[in-house]
Amino acid sequence: MKKLLVLLFSFLTIAAHASESAEGGEFRPGDMITHHIADDYTWHFADGVVLYLPVILVDNGDVNMFSSSNFYNEHHEIVPYNGYALEHGHIYKANAEGEPMEEYAGLYDFSITKNVASMFVSVALLFIVFFSIAASYKKNAGKAPRGMQSFFEPIIIFIRDEIAKANIGPKYERYMPYLLTIFFFIWFNNLLGLMPGGANLTGNIAVTLVLAILTLLITVFSGNKSYWGHIFATPGVPKWLAPIMIPVELIGIFTKPFSLMVRLFANITAGHIIILSLFSLIFIFESLAVGPLSVAFATFMNFLELFVALLQAYIFTLLSAMYFGGAVEEHDHVDDMGFGDGGHH
Repeated sequence: MKKLLVLLFSFLTIAAHASESAEGGEFRPGDMITHHIADDYTWHFADGVVLYLPVILVDNGDVNMFSSSNFYNEHHEIVPYNGYALEHGHIYKANAEGEPMEEYAGLYDFSITKNVASMFVSVALLFIVFFSIAASYKKNAGKAPRGMQSFFEPIIIFIRDEIAKANIGPKYERYMPYLLTIFFFIWFNNLLGLMPGGANLTGNIAVTLVLAILTLLITVFSGNKSYWGHIFATPGVPKWLAPIMIPVELIGIFTKPFSLMVRLFANITAGHIIILSLFSLIFIFESLAVGPLSVAFATFMNFLELFVALLQAYIFTLLSAMYFGGAVEEHDHVDDMGFGDGGHH
């Protein structure tokens, strides 16, 4: 029932956007989809329900703070304000005519955008949930888990036993805080992105880039002698191939987190685009026959996205654990013939 309400809310939001487009001309699905998946200085929940977020600009050392509502007039048209112009989702220094100066280099934007605000919401939610669970463990020590604790405990145990222990080995405990944090952060934000008016945080490549860099840094700084030895002196490879293999191995260090970044970004963004595209078909064809079919496929995709939200959190966490495991694993010495110390294959 809740999922149907989410679908109805999404449909009404797109319908409102379509009606606005109809007043100003032809309905443009590309603009509507881009508006919904991109970051913004406002948080649009529904037609007429908009949260204007704070703009924080550092202009040659001077800090300017104001509401993003100043960039919109009474007709919701974008206008320059206080020497700044908003264009294509970015704030620029404005010239005397109010046009953006893209070559101006002294402006730094630290604004609370929709994605940043959504991240604050998800972090607050994570703190509330897990501080509550921690309090339950203290209160019910030695007793069977109850309530929210009973829901999350099997998930935490699964991450510990099937992801951390299985892929990292005896040294898994030091990585558990990161693995649990990354799993629940991605999962919660994936789910929040499916809520009415939700921000596409995990579909923002800057966010997935930071998560991938964190995994890269932990992997690199966890690497033992065996890990780096396999990179700079690959076992079983003739020495004359070292000039080729070393660059290949070094590139491999960076391609792994790159794949993490792109996989999460692409899967989450693609899901949003497909659902919005299916709804857009109703307004493109303007046919009663297309409506039920479009809604049926969009409903199926919404349920599928619930599974994808969990799956992508699991995959990111699993692959991170595998990279950590490869960095801390102790390898047997391998001779030039590719056999171990004991001479076994």
